[in-house]
Amino acid sequence: MDPVIDQAVQVRLIATTPGPHPVPAVLHYQPADPLAVRMSFPPEISLDGSAVDWAFARELLDEGLRVPAGRGDVRVRPSGPDRTVMEFHADEGIAMVQLRTTDVRQFLARSYAAVPAGAEPAYLGLERGLAELFGAA
Repeated sequence: MDPVIDQAVQVRLIATTPGPHPVPAVLHYQPADPLAVRMSFPPEISLDGSAVDWAFARELLDEGLRVPAGRGDVRVRPSGPDRTVMEFHADEGIAMVQLRTTDVRQFLARSYAAVPAGAEPAYLGLERGLAELFGAA
């Protein structure tokens, strides 16, 4: 069984009101889904009072530490030497959060220790799934 990597992070919700608001969040990585990272937010920050989960490419998070990355629902960019900004775009609007870059680097290092960059296809299990589908397993 592959280990699941969870890392609690403190993010600052950047809102239209003065000052950022600290919010707990969790970054998730699961080797069974080696290309994706998930970020979970507590219900109290959502518009409808339910927990919020976003899934995006691990590579996007990694690239966004160095240069602005992403054109879709999730965008990541550096914000000075110590902070990383993430934008989450939805029909209801845009949420922006700021994280400590060291937290993101630590999380990514743990994920790359579990599944090295470039080795993701070996963890996808496509060959095994196809063999089971066609009765060769």
